[in-house]
Formats: sequence, structure tokens, C-alpha cells
Amino acid sequence: MPDSTIYQRPAELLQALIRFDTTNPPGDEAECINYIDGLLQSIQQETILLAKNPARPNLIARLKGAGSAPPLLLYGHVDVVPTVGQPWTQPPFSGEIIGDELWGRGTLDMKGGIAMMLAAFMKAKVEGTALPGDVVLCVVSDEEAGGDDGAKFLVEEHAELFAGIRYALGELGGFSSYFGGKCFYPIQVAEKGICWMRATMRGQAGHASMPMPGGAIVKLADMLAALGTERLPVHVTPPAQMMLEAMMEGLEGEARAVIENLLDPEQTDAVLDELGEAGRSLNAVLHNTASPTIIQASTKTNVLPGTITVEIDGRLLPGQTPAEMVSEIRELIDDEIEIEIVRADSTTTEIDMSLFDMLADILREADPEAIPVPMLMPAVTDGRFFSRLGIQTYGFNPMKLPQEMDFLSTIHNADERIPVAALDFGTEAIFKAMQRFGEAST
Repeated sequence: MPDSTIYQRPAELLQALIRFDTTNPPGDEAECINYIDGLLQSIQQETILLAKNPARPNLIARLKGAGSAPPLLLYGHVDVVPTVGQPWTQPPFSGEIIGDELWGRGTLDMKGGIAMMLAAFMKAKVEGTALPGDVVLCVVSDEEAGGDDGAKFLVEEHAELFAGIRYALGELGGFSSYFGGKCFYPIQVAEKGICWMRATMRGQAGHASMPMPGGAIVKLADMLAALGTERLPVHVTPPAQMMLEAMMEGLEGEARAVIENLLDPEQTDAVLDELGEAGRSLNAVLHNTASPTIIQASTKTNVLPGTITVEIDGRLLPGQTPAEMVSEIRELIDDEIEIEIVRADSTTTEIDMSLFDMLADILREADPEAIPVPMLMPAVTDGRFFSRLGIQTYGFNPMKLPQEMDFLSTIHNADERIPVAALDFGTEAIFKAMQRFGEAST
């Protein structure tokens, strides 16, 4: 039988979620979603399960509020990225707690966030918490592979379930991040878009014992070198400018000057070079990015390939188009290389900051050192789909992390883990947001 009190122990709840292997592909989220459904049923909470693919359902539950505020959406995904080829110190689906940290794939992205939301939602239901408006919990499948069976399906086929919702709490944001000796808590208010591409190189095939100058392999090497060492042009978009200016307000001296210089396109890349690894996420919010990820060439050691294809994960800044991305890449690579757009999901350029101050206050109350700032997410989330319904997402899975833990470098990586205390921190912050979202400024 489901444990109806597990919401009081977010770490134990997360352990249970981690132990469902929801690696996407293929996902197979049904068992995990059904577990969450069972927990909600155990506290007499009505739920709806909707699926485009029966093996990949999505769950929706609604708590009634006073009706003095529009409904608030809490959403996130339970699928996770693969662990194959990564040198994990602990088994990635064991959910072990070692010292003060819980280890496993999805602890940060984003079963940890689901555990926080679910725990806060169940607490409000069991305790009869007064809410300014309805709170809608939506747990989806398939975010890590594009969302076709998850959020995209719900938005396109069941939009009526989200009628009247203006604001949502989703991934990723609210985690502590250090720069210039200060503790920032970026809250996502905007995100980049997807521009997945396929590059094709052609050349003369033949016996590998006789190298082919200028063949497809050579073109591949040149393209990988260009994309691996050269940046695409600088773009200081409005959300990036808002983020960096907010950081400047919390900094002083040399650290403040660094951020100020980042805002000058003439100096941006030189500053990023000086920052090195510390500027990796800032680099991604100031440029379109193109990362080669999958290469398909010859199927035999002694055969030179006549055709090579490379899958490229492109991420577009708000307001940029796939055509502009391709044009920027063209400046770096051989004209003979073919580029086709495999998938492009745009993102809105409109930002509604109405809930930001309330969320920022909650973080400052939880951590007096906190400097909340709006964030342009360098990746994409399901927020791009919900934005089609006029819903503003705030990335808000609050986590107070050790200074040595870089959140954005830890997700999708080996040894993903989360401090147990961070789960309690985030659950309480989300619970407070559920009680106070009626304070939204207009």
C-alpha cells in the first residue's frame, strides 16, 4: 500500500522515484507515474491520467483554492537522460544516501523537483491549507526527448485543463550559485529554444589503406574543430541583459566590472575567455550554441566513408530563428557541408515578472545571503509548450547547494546528487509559494 505520510520525508520520496528507471529513450514512465498516482489516491486526491502512448502517461491533479487568484500550475517530468558510458561512483538508480547527499540519475533533473512539488502538494491537501486559487499539479513524461508524448501532447490535445492559468512553477531554477563571493539564486523566467540539425559531409569512398585527401573524414574533422573552438556571434538579448544587470546590483569592485563588460558585445568573448569554466553558463546565454553529439560514418574499419552525418544540438536565444543559426554556422564551416533542420521549437520573447518578487522574498527568508536574480535558461524546458497557452513559467525548484557544486554542470552528468537538506529547503519554499501566489504584482 502507498505510504500516505511519505510527503513528510521528501528524501525518502525522492529515493522511491529514483529507483524507477525512466531513462529516455525509451522512457517507460508508466510505473513511476502510477506510483505517484497511488500516493495521491491514498490521500483522497482525485487525479487524471492522459496518454498519447500508454507506456508514457501524464498525471494531472487539482487542489481547490479560494478563487481570489488565477490557478497556479506546478509541473515537471519524471523521465531522465541515459547513464551509459558515464563513470558513476554509485549505481545511478539505487537512490543511496551517502553522508548528507542522495545519489542518482534525476536527483537534480528533475525527480528532485518532482519530489518537492509532490510533497508540498500532498501536505497542502492533507492539512487543508488555505490557497488563494486552485493549484494544478502536472507530472509529465518525455521532456528529455522533446516532450511529444508529454507537455506538447497535453497543450495540443487537452488545453482546457489549463484554462485560466497564468503562472507556473517548473524547472530549472531557485538553486544557489556563487559568483564574485556572492550567493545568487537564479529564477528562470526565459529559456532558449531547440534547433536540432543534421550536417552531412560527402566524399569519395574507398579502401582505407589508401587515404583520401579532402574526403568526408577530413571535412568532418574541420567542422568539429570549428564548432569546438569557435563561438557563434554575441547576442545580448533582453532576458540576458535583465539577468546580468540584476547580478551587477549584487556585486561590487572587479566582479561587478566583469559582468558589466560582458554586456558590451565588443568585450564579451574576451571576458568569457578569462572566466574559463566559470563562464560556461554565461557563454550559453550570450550566444546561440551548436554542439555535435552523434556521428555516423563507416560501418567497417577498412572502408573510407563516402557519407558522414553529424547530429548537432543547437540552442537558439529568444528572438533568434533557425535560419539565423544556420547562417552563423555557415560562417565557420565548409560550404560543401549540407545542413538540415531536424527539429525547431521556438520560445516566447514575452516575460511576465508578476510572481518574481514573491518568489524572491521566499528565497531571502530561507537564506539571508540569497540574491535572487531572473535567469535566461541556457537549455530548454516544457515551459516553451505551456507558454503557448499564455502561461509564464518560473523555474523554481529551490535548492541550497554547497558552493563547490555547480548545478548546471552536475545535471546530465555522472554522480548526479543532491544534499538531503536541499530537498527540505525546496519543499518548504514551494509550499510557501502555494500559499502566497495571490500576492502577484500586476
